[in-house]
Amino acid sequence: MKKLLNRITFFGGFLAAYVGLIRPRISRWNATDDELLKVQPGDEFIPHPLLHTTRSILIQAPAEKVWPWVVQIGYGRGGFYSYDQLEQAAGLEGMHSATSIDPTLQQLKQGDTIHISPVTPMTVELLEPGRAMVLHSLMSPFTAQPLDPQNPSQPWIDWTWSFLVTPLNDYACRLVSRVRAVYAPYFLLWPLVALGVEPAAFIMDRKMLLTIKGRAEG
Repeated sequence: MKKLLNRITFFGGFLAAYVGLIRPRISRWNATDDELLKVQPGDEFIPHPLLHTTRSILIQAPAEKVWPWVVQIGYGRGGFYSYDQLEQAAGLEGMHSATSIDPTLQQLKQGDTIHISPVTPMTVELLEPGRAMVLHSLMSPFTAQPLDPQNPSQPWIDWTWSFLVTPLNDYACRLVSRVRAVYAPYFLLWPLVALGVEPAAFIMDRKMLLTIKGRAEG
Protein backbone atom coordinates (compact mmCIF):
# COMPACT_ATOMS: atom_id res chain seq x y z
CA MET A 1 0.00 0.00 0.00
CA LYS A 2 2.82 2.38 0.89
CA LYS A 3 4.52 1.78 -2.47
CA LEU A 4 1.23 2.44 -4.26
CA LEU A 5 0.73 5.69 -2.37
CA ASN A 6 4.29 6.75 -3.15
CA ARG A 7 3.75 6.06 -6.85
CA ILE A 8 0.49 7.99 -6.85
CA THR A 9 2.18 10.90 -5.08
CA PHE A 10 5.10 10.84 -7.52
CA PHE A 11 2.81 10.73 -10.55
CA GLY A 12 0.64 13.51 -9.11
CA GLY A 13 3.70 15.67 -8.52
CA PHE A 14 5.03 15.00 -12.01
CA LEU A 15 1.65 15.77 -13.59
CA ALA A 16 1.37 19.03 -11.65
CA ALA A 17 4.91 20.06 -12.64
CA TYR A 18 4.30 19.18 -16.27
CA VAL A 19 0.97 21.01 -16.53
CA GLY A 20 2.11 24.01 -14.52
CA LEU A 21 5.70 24.46 -15.68
CA ILE A 22 6.73 22.35 -18.67
CA ARG A 23 3.58 22.40 -20.81
CA PRO A 24 3.27 26.22 -20.96
CA ARG A 25 6.91 26.50 -22.08
CA ILE A 26 6.83 23.90 -24.81
CA SER A 27 3.52 25.25 -26.12
CA ARG A 28 5.11 28.64 -26.82
CA TRP A 29 8.73 27.71 -27.55
CA ASN A 30 10.73 30.75 -28.67
CA ALA A 31 7.57 32.79 -29.34
CA THR A 32 7.41 36.44 -28.32
CA ASP A 33 4.48 37.73 -26.29
CA ASP A 34 3.23 39.52 -29.40
CA GLU A 35 3.36 36.34 -31.47
CA LEU A 36 1.60 34.39 -28.75
CA LEU A 37 -1.27 36.86 -28.38
CA LYS A 38 -1.54 38.06 -31.97
CA VAL A 39 -4.50 36.89 -34.01
CA GLN A 40 -2.98 34.88 -36.85
CA PRO A 41 -4.58 33.99 -40.21
CA GLY A 42 -6.55 30.78 -39.74
CA ASP A 43 -7.41 31.30 -36.06
CA GLU A 44 -11.03 31.82 -37.10
CA PHE A 45 -11.39 28.17 -38.13
CA ILE A 46 -10.89 27.03 -34.50
CA PRO A 47 -12.11 30.07 -32.52
CA HIS A 48 -12.11 28.43 -29.06
CA PRO A 49 -9.27 25.87 -29.00
CA LEU A 50 -8.69 23.31 -26.28
CA LEU A 51 -5.14 22.96 -27.60
CA HIS A 52 -3.14 26.00 -28.69
CA THR A 53 0.58 26.04 -29.45
CA THR A 54 2.58 28.88 -30.96
CA ARG A 55 6.26 28.33 -31.71
CA SER A 56 8.57 30.55 -33.71
CA ILE A 57 12.11 31.23 -34.80
CA LEU A 58 14.19 34.15 -36.06
CA ILE A 59 15.69 33.47 -39.47
CA GLN A 60 18.54 35.58 -40.83
CA ALA A 61 17.26 35.43 -44.39
CA PRO A 62 14.62 37.38 -46.32
CA ALA A 63 11.04 36.11 -46.18
CA GLU A 64 11.08 35.24 -49.89
CA LYS A 65 13.84 32.69 -49.21
CA VAL A 66 11.92 31.10 -46.32
CA TRP A 67 8.50 30.77 -47.95
CA PRO A 68 9.53 28.15 -50.59
CA TRP A 69 10.60 25.79 -47.81
CA VAL A 70 7.25 26.23 -46.06
CA VAL A 71 5.01 25.80 -49.09
CA GLN A 72 6.53 22.44 -50.08
CA ILE A 73 5.90 20.84 -46.68
CA GLY A 74 4.02 17.54 -46.67
CA TYR A 75 4.19 13.77 -46.92
CA GLY A 76 5.21 12.82 -50.45
CA ARG A 77 6.32 16.42 -50.94
CA GLY A 78 9.20 18.14 -49.16
CA GLY A 79 8.72 16.29 -45.90
CA PHE A 80 8.64 18.05 -42.53
CA TYR A 81 12.32 18.91 -41.99
CA SER A 82 12.27 17.01 -38.73
CA TYR A 83 13.54 13.63 -37.55
CA ASP A 84 12.96 11.52 -40.67
CA GLN A 85 14.00 8.25 -39.01
CA LEU A 86 11.51 8.74 -36.18
CA GLU A 87 8.76 9.55 -38.66
CA GLN A 88 9.63 6.46 -40.70
CA ALA A 89 9.52 4.35 -37.53
CA ALA A 90 6.07 5.81 -36.81
CA GLY A 91 4.79 4.51 -40.13
CA LEU A 92 5.64 7.30 -42.57
CA GLU A 93 7.50 5.06 -44.96
CA GLY A 94 9.66 6.87 -47.47
CA MET A 95 9.67 10.09 -45.47
CA HIS A 96 12.59 12.27 -46.51
CA SER A 97 12.98 15.98 -45.84
CA ALA A 98 14.00 18.05 -48.83
CA THR A 99 17.41 19.65 -48.85
CA SER A 100 16.61 21.91 -51.81
CA ILE A 101 13.68 23.81 -53.28
CA ASP A 102 11.54 21.77 -55.68
CA PRO A 103 9.92 24.10 -58.27
CA THR A 104 7.17 21.53 -58.94
CA LEU A 105 5.93 21.91 -55.34
CA GLN A 106 5.66 25.69 -55.35
CA GLN A 107 2.33 26.05 -57.17
CA LEU A 108 0.05 25.43 -54.18
CA LYS A 109 -3.50 26.79 -54.22
CA GLN A 110 -6.22 27.31 -51.65
CA GLY A 111 -8.40 24.19 -51.60
CA ASP A 112 -5.51 21.85 -52.45
CA THR A 113 -4.70 18.88 -50.24
CA ILE A 114 -1.47 18.21 -48.36
CA HIS A 115 -0.99 14.84 -46.68
CA ILE A 116 0.75 14.63 -43.32
CA SER A 117 0.63 10.82 -43.47
CA PRO A 118 -0.47 8.26 -46.06
CA VAL A 119 -4.01 8.35 -44.60
CA THR A 120 -4.24 11.93 -43.34
CA PRO A 121 -5.05 14.67 -45.85
CA MET A 122 -5.22 18.29 -44.72
CA THR A 123 -6.99 20.95 -46.74
CA VAL A 124 -5.16 24.15 -47.61
CA GLU A 125 -7.86 26.27 -46.01
CA LEU A 126 -6.11 29.59 -46.46
CA LEU A 127 -3.12 30.65 -48.53
CA GLU A 128 -1.49 34.06 -48.71
CA PRO A 129 1.55 33.43 -50.93
CA GLY A 130 4.76 34.54 -49.30
CA ARG A 131 3.08 35.08 -45.95
CA ALA A 132 0.63 32.51 -44.57
CA MET A 133 -0.51 28.91 -45.09
CA VAL A 134 -3.25 27.26 -43.02
CA LEU A 135 -3.94 23.51 -43.11
CA HIS A 136 -7.17 22.08 -41.68
CA SER A 137 -8.38 18.58 -40.85
CA LEU A 138 -11.19 16.80 -39.01
CA MET A 139 -9.94 13.33 -38.16
CA SER A 140 -9.97 10.37 -35.81
CA PRO A 141 -7.28 10.77 -33.13
CA PHE A 142 -6.69 7.00 -33.15
CA THR A 143 -6.57 6.16 -36.87
CA ALA A 144 -5.62 9.64 -38.18
CA GLN A 145 -8.14 9.09 -40.96
CA PRO A 146 -10.46 11.93 -42.05
CA LEU A 147 -14.03 12.12 -40.75
CA ASP A 148 -17.17 13.45 -42.37
CA PRO A 149 -17.73 17.05 -41.16
CA GLN A 150 -21.49 16.57 -41.54
CA ASN A 151 -21.55 13.49 -39.34
CA PRO A 152 -18.36 13.10 -37.29
CA SER A 153 -18.20 10.05 -35.09
CA GLN A 154 -16.68 10.20 -31.65
CA PRO A 155 -13.90 10.47 -30.75
CA TRP A 156 -12.74 13.25 -33.10
CA ILE A 157 -10.24 16.07 -33.34
CA ASP A 158 -10.71 19.19 -35.45
CA TRP A 159 -7.47 21.11 -35.89
CA THR A 160 -5.48 23.60 -37.90
CA TRP A 161 -1.75 23.89 -38.52
CA SER A 162 -0.73 27.33 -39.70
CA PHE A 163 2.52 28.94 -40.80
CA LEU A 164 3.19 32.66 -40.79
CA VAL A 165 6.27 34.33 -42.29
CA THR A 166 6.74 37.89 -41.04
CA PRO A 167 9.49 40.06 -42.58
CA LEU A 168 11.53 42.12 -40.13
CA ASN A 169 13.67 43.82 -42.78
CA ASP A 170 15.28 42.92 -46.10
CA TYR A 171 17.58 40.39 -44.43
CA ALA A 172 15.56 38.72 -41.67
CA CYS A 173 12.12 37.37 -40.82
CA ARG A 174 10.30 35.31 -38.22
CA LEU A 175 8.57 32.01 -38.92
CA VAL A 176 5.65 31.00 -36.69
CA SER A 177 4.12 27.53 -36.50
CA ARG A 178 0.73 27.43 -34.75
CA VAL A 179 -1.61 24.53 -33.93
CA ARG A 180 -5.17 25.00 -32.68
CA ALA A 181 -7.53 22.11 -31.95
CA VAL A 182 -10.80 21.07 -30.37
CA TYR A 183 -11.63 17.46 -29.62
CA ALA A 184 -14.18 15.16 -28.00
CA PRO A 185 -14.80 13.42 -25.74
CA TYR A 186 -12.66 15.73 -23.61
CA PHE A 187 -12.00 13.50 -20.60
CA LEU A 188 -10.99 10.57 -22.80
CA LEU A 189 -8.69 12.52 -25.11
CA TRP A 190 -7.11 15.11 -22.78
CA PRO A 191 -4.52 12.66 -21.35
CA LEU A 192 -3.64 11.47 -24.86
CA VAL A 193 -3.32 14.99 -26.24
CA ALA A 194 -1.64 16.69 -23.27
CA LEU A 195 0.73 13.90 -22.23
CA GLY A 196 1.37 12.20 -25.57
CA VAL A 197 0.66 14.33 -28.62
CA GLU A 198 1.89 17.67 -27.29
CA PRO A 199 5.38 16.60 -26.13
CA ALA A 200 5.95 14.63 -29.35
CA ALA A 201 4.69 17.52 -31.47
CA PHE A 202 7.02 19.91 -29.64
CA ILE A 203 10.07 17.78 -30.40
CA MET A 204 9.18 17.52 -34.10
CA ASP A 205 8.01 21.14 -34.45
CA ARG A 206 11.16 22.56 -32.86
CA LYS A 207 13.36 20.47 -35.14
CA MET A 208 11.33 21.59 -38.18
CA LEU A 209 11.78 25.28 -37.35
CA LEU A 210 15.49 24.86 -36.72
CA THR A 211 15.96 22.93 -39.98
CA ILE A 212 14.08 25.51 -42.07
CA LYS A 213 16.23 28.19 -40.44
CA GLY A 214 19.38 26.28 -41.37
CA ARG A 215 18.22 25.63 -44.93
CA ALA A 216 17.19 29.24 -45.58
CA GLU A 217 20.30 30.76 -43.99
CA GLY A 218 22.60 28.29 -45.65
